[in-house]
Amino acid sequence: MDEQKQQYGEYDVNNDLDEETLFMVSQCFKALSDPTRLRILNLLLLGEHSVNEIAEKLSLLQSTVSHQLRFLKNVRLVKFRREGTTIYYSNDDEHVIDLLRQSINHAKHI
Repeated sequence: MDEQKQQYGEYDVNNDLDEETLFMVSQCFKALSDPTRLRILNLLLLGEHSVNEIAEKLSLLQSTVSHQLRFLKNVRLVKFRREGTTIYYSNDDEHVIDLLRQSINHAKHI
């Protein structure tokens, strides 16, 4: 394969990353660098959950869960839907979920 045409996924590895892309990638890794956020994302692999369900299942304060979900929502890693007065959260980015799964598998492999 010609080195000038090496590509990984949808971007050309021979081109430098623009500032916006660098920022978004760093935010993604920042989100994945926090153990509480990892626990929440891992739980959401099983399906959508409300804040109260997440807090109960992970033995966390509701305020902690809400704070972390706000961060994850801002970087578009989780999405939500409202049903009455309850908000349900689920994973929003399959690419990041794949990265999470691979990271977990890597950690268990070591």
